[in-house]
Amino acid sequence: MRFRPRPGRPGPRLRLRTAPHGRRRPARPARLLAVAAALGCAAGLLTPAAAAPAPEASAAQEGSAQVRSLVAEMTLDEKLSFVHWTAGPPNGPLARGVGYLPGVPRLGIPPLQVSDGPTGIRLNGVRATALPTPTALAATFDDGLAREYGKVLGHEGRALGQDVVLAPMVNTIRVPHGGRNFETFSEDPLVTARTAAAEIEGIQSQGLMATVKHFAGNNQETDRFTIDAAIGEQTLHEVELPGFQAAVDAGAAAVMCSYNQVNGAHSCSNDGLLRSVLRDQWDFKGWVMSDWLATHATTDLTKGLDQELGLEMGKPTDPVPDTRYFGAALKAAVQDGTVPEAALDTAVTRILGRMERFGLLAATAPARPARDTAAGRATARTIAENGAVLLRNTTTGDRPALPLTGRAGSHLAVIGDSAEHPKVSGLGSAHVVPDDAKAPLDALRERAGAGATVTYEPGIDRLGQPLSADSLSPAFTNGRQLQEGGDRQFYQGTLTVPADGDYRIGVRVDGGMAILQIEGQDPVYAADSFSDTTSVPMRLTRGSHKVTMSGWAWPDRPLEVDLTWVTPQQAAADLDRAVAAAAAAQTAVVFAQDEGSEGYDRPSLSLPDGQDRLIAAVAEANPNTVVVLNTGSSVLMPWLDDTAAVLQMWYPGQEGAQATAALLYGDANPGGKLTQTFPAAEDAHPMAGHPERFPGVNGEQQYSEGVHVGHRWYDQQGVRPLFAFGHGLSYTSFAYRDLAVGRTATGAAVQVTVRNTGDRAGKEVVQVYLGASAAADVPQPVRKLAGYTKVTLAPGQEKRVTVPVGARALRYWDAGADTWKPVPGARTVQVGSSSADIRLTGRLAP
Repeated sequence: MRFRPRPGRPGPRLRLRTAPHGRRRPARPARLLAVAAALGCAAGLLTPAAAAPAPEASAAQEGSAQVRSLVAEMTLDEKLSFVHWTAGPPNGPLARGVGYLPGVPRLGIPPLQVSDGPTGIRLNGVRATALPTPTALAATFDDGLAREYGKVLGHEGRALGQDVVLAPMVNTIRVPHGGRNFETFSEDPLVTARTAAAEIEGIQSQGLMATVKHFAGNNQETDRFTIDAAIGEQTLHEVELPGFQAAVDAGAAAVMCSYNQVNGAHSCSNDGLLRSVLRDQWDFKGWVMSDWLATHATTDLTKGLDQELGLEMGKPTDPVPDTRYFGAALKAAVQDGTVPEAALDTAVTRILGRMERFGLLAATAPARPARDTAAGRATARTIAENGAVLLRNTTTGDRPALPLTGRAGSHLAVIGDSAEHPKVSGLGSAHVVPDDAKAPLDALRERAGAGATVTYEPGIDRLGQPLSADSLSPAFTNGRQLQEGGDRQFYQGTLTVPADGDYRIGVRVDGGMAILQIEGQDPVYAADSFSDTTSVPMRLTRGSHKVTMSGWAWPDRPLEVDLTWVTPQQAAADLDRAVAAAAAAQTAVVFAQDEGSEGYDRPSLSLPDGQDRLIAAVAEANPNTVVVLNTGSSVLMPWLDDTAAVLQMWYPGQEGAQATAALLYGDANPGGKLTQTFPAAEDAHPMAGHPERFPGVNGEQQYSEGVHVGHRWYDQQGVRPLFAFGHGLSYTSFAYRDLAVGRTATGAAVQVTVRNTGDRAGKEVVQVYLGASAAADVPQPVRKLAGYTKVTLAPGQEKRVTVPVGARALRYWDAGADTWKPVPGARTVQVGSSSADIRLTGRLAP
């Protein structure tokens, strides 16, 4: 379904999807418009040329002889069937994924199916391995694990009947508030590029085609359908595009263009981006598809767009409509000469060329494997453990707060809603319904052992209790409300509120969508295609309020709805019980979460729902408080100095509970590092005080920070963050010595000896930073990440490691010459454990 946000408030735009595993989503009132919706991909680039674009390369210049022969045999309608996705075969079931191409049976061309997939294969009504979010993957700083992540996506996609996956997402974490930050990798272009390339290699090694998104500059959800990203050429090439170029170099089958404009041209109509950069500079051989409903005209086909994604649907039972531009409208444009048929032939040739490369045009198609759930679980857990970042770990006497040992690990008060209801992933198109996901509370009780005391309090209950007949009349019976395919109002009554106050309304949905309307309040939309439970805070006044509920059910499933609430009195009692439990325990472990989501950006960097107040109260009652963060991006921590330890688990996927327990108890040693800087305050980050940067002014966001994105800005401005880029503690320690730096034929090489000086095996990420050159009169970061490697060491072991620095790290983009040029002069080389923890300094000669 698709939702239209109310004015001034961005809201979710959804596709036909299954119920996510997540417990709730933040309130974002929206108007229901349709049923198949908008997610996906990237942006445009250069200022649109005044002259008409150069002629599209002819099909004769692209594709193999087999592909050209097939295109030559196709009718116009058959060609058109390749350049827009539909919802499923005629008179057949809707596609479980995002879209379906029918193929051409008479020519032996099979159909194609495509699914979402940044964190797993997302299909309607199908469970799959829910992997940790890409922020967690990138935090491993491990290309090998990125390949394994991709292999799970690739294997499961093929096993579940898919041919194309919409992953990975490589947009820059530029805006700390970004709602989709959890879906991507880093604020740093090198980390993004390496992680993306390795993941794509893994995906496509299994025979599934990867689609890199969103091309490019799509770094905020606010006004994402209309915003114009004004990006200078140097910034574009040095910060925004490296991840996409790495994906192309890794052989990505497809690229998705996004909703926003870049420098005045819509991304999916952006000749400079889609042709000059993608085709001419990078020699991309695959095809370009639009984000959901991001195509703007039939003539987009002549500007580098090959395929339209998205249908403007009504309810699931409505007839499947034609695509907006690349169906009947494009046919008419070809027939009247507005769009040359040669452009259509080229687009079809590109798509068939990738199908041929992946063996789909062979006489015998590649066999589909069976799912390997055990391998998926193992990979999910490994990445959750390796991507976790230990942010803080204080020592009292000679004992650090973590890992938990002795009485500290056997007498726990576990607090927080996500301890009982696991926060598996963010919301939107990246939300996968997992095969299974254990509650962290259960994993901690299991690990603590039979003799341990582990109590639990939610602290903040997001669901509460069913409304009694005294509160809601007539009584509402939780459970089935509509039969399969139903569509109507199913409740009307009166809510009696006992006193003015802040209430929380919970709506759990399975099998479709429900709309709750309480008189005087914004409507609450709860859809299982977004999250199975919606939890909405409301300020209600004492007295009676009319209530209605309506909705629809999927054609093959009934609609079940549960309605609950949390009164102010219950909320106060929940907090009091949590504080009392913490005071009575040796260790308090508080689980906290945010709600990263497609469709809107976070209103602040603070934890939502009063969780900061909860953590502060618990820490005051028990100084041995450990905080476990299930967040997709950076958050503020006003309670930090009062806590004993903080473990960042991100959205850890379906094996997150087991990984969390292993890390807290020291069965695994945290080795993850931050790939994004955590600001110290709401007014101390690159966007703060610059509305032209975010959310934009008069429909335009300006990348006025230039190449100083993320940690580079903190260095340039001398601003101290809460946690620096590359930060991450361990249960052991590492020493660096004997730095050597030299030029090589392909760039430079940095050598250093690293020793494990602690008593545990551990992994260290050796980070190499390059300083600016005094001899170059071009914008340069004060220092930039130029290389990194991860080393595993036993206690007392040391290794001599070499960190290659690629030629690109020693160059800059010359916008005037439209090319890369070497940065002249000597460079400072810094090696350390984070951008703020530099251990050794050397010099790279000119």
